[in-house]
Parts: sequence; structure tokens; C-alpha cells
Amino acid sequence: MSFVHLHTHSEFSLLDGANRIGDLVLKAKEHEMPALALTDHGCMFG
Repeated sequence: MSFVHLHTHSEFSLLDGANRIGDLVLKAKEHEMPALALTDHGCMFG
């Protein structure tokens, strides 16, 4: 059974996220996750 995080913030979520998108992707691959949901908020970019 695979696992996917459905609530992940990147550095583009102001005051809520610190992870770079590339680092999130690498970590997801490392843990053999087939996908990753990026749920940034508080911005119009990213």
C-alpha cells in the first residue's frame, strides 16, 4: 500500500512552509511515494 502526503507546504507558503520544492520531491522519492500534494497558500505564485 502506498502513502502520499496530501497537505504539504513549500517555501512559497508565507510564514507556514520552509521546504524547497526540489527537496520535497527528493524526499518523496527516497520514501518511494508515488505522488506529493503541494497545498501552498497565502500567495499567487509557486
